[in-house]
Amino acid sequence: MRMNDPAKTAQTIFERLKGRYPSPEPALVHHGAWELLVATVLAAQCTDARVNLVTPEFFRRWPGPAELAKAAQEEVEEVIHSTGFFRNKAKNLLAAARRVTEVFGGQVPRSMAELTSLPGVARKTANIVLSNAFGVFEGIAVDTHVTRLAFRLGLTRSDNPVVIEKDLMPLFPRQGWGDINHYLVLLGREVCQARKPLCGECPLADVCPKNGVRP
Repeated sequence: MRMNDPAKTAQTIFERLKGRYPSPEPALVHHGAWELLVATVLAAQCTDARVNLVTPEFFRRWPGPAELAKAAQEEVEEVIHSTGFFRNKAKNLLAAARRVTEVFGGQVPRSMAELTSLPGVARKTANIVLSNAFGVFEGIAVDTHVTRLAFRLGLTRSDNPVVIEKDLMPLFPRQGWGDINHYLVLLGREVCQARKPLCGECPLADVCPKNGVRP
């Protein structure tokens, strides 16, 4: 059933993964947009499981942007140390907290342009916050799993997240842009892993060209 039409392939991918993952949600534990933003920033180059161990203490000390804006960077670094790149993450989170407090009245903004004006927030993080916290779909979050699967499935020829996002957006319904990120991330973790993809267990095996997969 191998397909050459990316649009038809994408429709098949979406329908099958929707059946496999009927209620996808972020793996990052959060309550509200601010917590999701912080957790997503911390998750860069770190596992969601590790972030979920760190955020309870983080939000106990600094429940919202107003509290974090007054924190000492050294204290933030100490709490988030195990997530890696802790100095840069702490610096960005403090600056983002100040901007949210001073410019946006303490509320996480609801547009791509405003979110990406926050230090440490690029399109991937903004897309995750917009789609999951606000139901706003301005793009598709492209992380390492989405990058890998989009290429293997023949939906893009690029390894540039910006290009990949542009390639994917026309292929999927706008209201499904948040879900397709979840679907590909979940399938990437469970089946289409980086080193040893379990192609024999994949629900998309018959439509996947397996680009870049060694036989």
